Amino acid sequence: MIPRYSRPEMSDIWSPENKFRIWFEIEAHACDAMAELGIVPKSAAKAIWEKGKFDPERIDEIELKTKHDVIAFLTNVAENVGEEARFMHQGMTSSDVLDTCLAVQLAQASDILLADIDRLLAALEKRAFDYKDLVCMGRSHGIHAEPVTIGLKFASFHAEFARNRERLLAARKDIATCAISGAVGTFANIDPSVEEYVAAKLGLTPEPISTQVIPRDRHALFFATLGVIASSIERVATEIRHLQRTEVREAEEYFSPGQKGSSAMPHKRNPVLTENLTGLARLVRGMVVPALENVALWHERDISHSSVERMIGPDATVTLDFALARLAGVIEKLVVYPDAVQRNLNQLGGLVFSQRVLLALTQAGMSREDAYVAVQRNAMRVWAGEGDFLAFLKADKEVSNLLPGKQLDDLFDLGYHTKHVDTIFKRVFGRV
Repeated sequence: MIPRYSRPEMSDIWSPENKFRIWFEIEAHACDAMAELGIVPKSAAKAIWEKGKFDPERIDEIELKTKHDVIAFLTNVAENVGEEARFMHQGMTSSDVLDTCLAVQLAQASDILLADIDRLLAALEKRAFDYKDLVCMGRSHGIHAEPVTIGLKFASFHAEFARNRERLLAARKDIATCAISGAVGTFANIDPSVEEYVAAKLGLTPEPISTQVIPRDRHALFFATLGVIASSIERVATEIRHLQRTEVREAEEYFSPGQKGSSAMPHKRNPVLTENLTGLARLVRGMVVPALENVALWHERDISHSSVERMIGPDATVTLDFALARLAGVIEKLVVYPDAVQRNLNQLGGLVFSQRVLLALTQAGMSREDAYVAVQRNAMRVWAGEGDFLAFLKADKEVSNLLPGKQLDDLFDLGYHTKHVDTIFKRVFGRV
């Protein structure tokens, strides 16, 4: 996490203060549950809530000696609570605290990410309807193909992020489990009802079976989901970067007054935000493989996963939060140039209608192979810059004998390519 790519609300989730606060709540709620079972005095549970305090700097100081973060934390809390602190952590193990805390933090992070996606979805929906009927050049392999609309591009992105939202909701549910099961997860020294109580207090569900640690397939799924979302961010960013290229220039990132594009060339207006998003997406995806490799631990536990999660937990969520917010801002302020859109649409002199002519010739009786040859030989003349596609077709007797002039004219109709836009919008947004 570096300040340049961090937002305070998400960063705060990973602060020492928030982490130790969650640790304290886990321990204190567990004491309450054990007090109800008669395992610890109710006065001790009350004292822990009333006197329990912690100091991150003091915890760090103690850890220098103990070489154990949870023991350092418990020692610091005990310094404030006094004798009754001996009832803390009864029958628990460090992973009960660490894994349950991580579940809370990832759930908190998920809620921020879901809000980020909601903002992005709203921006994409607005832009989709703004440009629903603005016909533009569709491209395959980067080459002019057939017409689409700018609105359809945004609708496609919206549908993808709606799927991502559902994926993240499922991943949040999967990750939000609580383990208070003691050493090797057998509940030998702690009653399962304690876990159920703590889980309810923290908004989690009890882990059905833990092996001293919560199974890491849950975490693997969570970070893989973040990786998919990052890839979707890069897909949108890449499209904008291509549309902003000088040769295309159908859309570009908002360029604010006083903004500079290049230290050397004053004319430059570069897609710096979407290029940045491409890089950030790579970082988030790079954290997926370590999460997958964390699934296989030795026997009931080891800590090979711990160092990984201490880094990818904060870094992946903070980076993705920043990226989603940045992308939403890009979409909200994106500048679209209808004149350039029209210019590119007309650039190849009607070649975008080649498939429709091909199909019409087959309907008129020509074999598909012969029709392809007839259409292609005229298209290649236009590609070489010799003239207009429709004029060439009309002059080609093999074509015009089957498709007289008016019939050919009717095939060059942009509306033919946009007649189902409303159908697609209805599928994506439930309205047109």
